[in-house]
Amino acid sequence: MDEAPRSTYVLVDGENIDATLGNSILGRRPRPDERPRWERLLQFARERWGQPATGLFFLAANNELPMAFVQALLAIGYRPVALSGGAGEKVVDIAIQRTLAELRTRDADVLLVSNDGDFVDHVGDLLDGRRVGVVGFVEFRNQAFVELADQGLESFDLEYDVHAFNDQLPRVRIISIDEFDPAQFL
Repeated sequence: MDEAPRSTYVLVDGENIDATLGNSILGRRPRPDERPRWERLLQFARERWGQPATGLFFLAANNELPMAFVQALLAIGYRPVALSGGAGEKVVDIAIQRTLAELRTRDADVLLVSNDGDFVDHVGDLLDGRRVGVVGFVEFRNQAFVELADQGLESFDLEYDVHAFNDQLPRVRIISIDEFDPAQFL
């Protein structure tokens, strides 16, 4: 009997990425054409680690399910995880933390798409020999993730590594002199 191939679980904290993009990078609500192309993230995961990837997209849906967005996620291969809870409850964070804890019992690799430090301990617990990565905007990533790099945590930028955007974002970043192209600034 053949074993199922090892896979990667891609856990997307859509609220965190959207808030970082809107509040910290654009300074306004992102237009639809400025949002990440989420299908590129799944493709990146498959190609990076050479195995199937299952995308779970977590979203708060208190009393209202954004059907157009949910249908779009389904069409590109994600399983939307629509959550509700009490006032002030961070349902997306709670669900992702529970999912990360459950993944400790499974033989799978994990890519967490978030800059949020609320997941650092759970991600650290997964660094037991499996491949684990965090995807987001490097300059806004919680610094505690950086400290996990020596334990094997891989770090990817949603724009520069995944190429999830159609247009260049107005970000300020440190550029290696070998990569510096003055034409980008003129």
